[in-house]
Amino acid sequence: MKSRTVKIDYLARVEGEGSLYIKVKKGEIIDLRFSIFEAPRFFEAFLRGRSYQEVPDITARICGICPVAYVMSSIYAFESLFEIKVEKGIRDLRKLLYFGDWIQSHALHAFMLHAPDFLGYDDALKMAKDHPEIVRKALRVKRIGNDIMSFIGGREIHPVSACIGGFYKVPTKAKLESIKGMLEEGLKLAEDLTRWASEFEYPDFEQDYEFVSLRHPDEYGIIEGRIVSNKGLNIAVNEYDEYFEEYQVPYSNALQSRIKGRGSYMVGPLARFNLNFDKLLPRSKSLAEEIGFKPPIKNPFKSILARCIEIAYGFEESLRIVNEYVEPSKPRVEVKVRAGTGYGCTEAPRGSLYHRYEVDERGIVLSAKIVPPTSQNQLRMEDDLRALVPKILDLPKKEFTWRCEQAIRNYDPCISCATHFLKVEIERL
Repeated sequence: MKSRTVKIDYLARVEGEGSLYIKVKKGEIIDLRFSIFEAPRFFEAFLRGRSYQEVPDITARICGICPVAYVMSSIYAFESLFEIKVEKGIRDLRKLLYFGDWIQSHALHAFMLHAPDFLGYDDALKMAKDHPEIVRKALRVKRIGNDIMSFIGGREIHPVSACIGGFYKVPTKAKLESIKGMLEEGLKLAEDLTRWASEFEYPDFEQDYEFVSLRHPDEYGIIEGRIVSNKGLNIAVNEYDEYFEEYQVPYSNALQSRIKGRGSYMVGPLARFNLNFDKLLPRSKSLAEEIGFKPPIKNPFKSILARCIEIAYGFEESLRIVNEYVEPSKPRVEVKVRAGTGYGCTEAPRGSLYHRYEVDERGIVLSAKIVPPTSQNQLRMEDDLRALVPKILDLPKKEFTWRCEQAIRNYDPCISCATHFLKVEIERL
């Protein structure tokens, strides 16, 4: 079957609304559109005129799955402008809060939304009938991630403790050590789940990706570092706009992103793993080597394993932070406001998240730019589909549609978390 039109009008259970349209004639793709048609939310516009102090809490509302990423990227943007340096204790607490977000988001996506694809289930509920212990372990891992966010951030959805300059309140050493037990439990569960996922049968599909992520000289990139790629990119965060550009396509309300003069690129767990493997801690690195998961990994369907390794790393690094934690001398440093432009980039669970803010001498926002991982990966998703579709044209309708969905679900849980698509039509030409 070499000619068909696939219309996927609506993606169910996603944070946002999207669709997919593919038209193939005589084995050749003549049209392919991955469309995000959710109405614009205007966050960048209504941040204008707001005080810099309001920005972290407002931007957190962009996403209920990875709010910490928005909080931290905005905080780092303003701290770069106001030339704020925080103590090690503050920085460690920020990482711990961030790991809670990574762990709960990765667990949700990997085991509840992505794993059913590899086992032939329509959803996690049906998978749970045959794999109840796996689902229980996954839910426990997610619960621990949420508990870390509550412990450090004050609540698990849209945490409220972090601020520009530090935190409103920090835990004592004794209180922080009270979570060691659940971190150790989580690490063991993460290792078990990783070994389980490593046994999946993965499609034979590789692409020549340009992977992009933060890289730090001393640790796995997450909250600080330079933006690098496997094809020579190595820039400071404040150079982002010189190398990356957003542009509008007529069929989507979301902007797409590309590297100027080079095209699509991938951000997210697989990119981070390929670019930061040498910075993993011993236990998580040993786990990756045990399952034969070492760079370069160019199969996007194996992104689930990168998420699994990052869950294990998150627990391992969280334990290190708790063991070495030294209470900061004060929860936050004084902010000295000045006019200018601040730049911030951190690694959300789904990939690099870039913020840029221009403020006046009172700290009032004059302009804002936020580039989320989904928009950065959108063009790359289309490129994957263009390479995949010719290989699967002869599959039956249901399997063909499912494989296209899975190719999108490889990327992130905000657009590609649908268990299945609705209103699928295939026209045979």
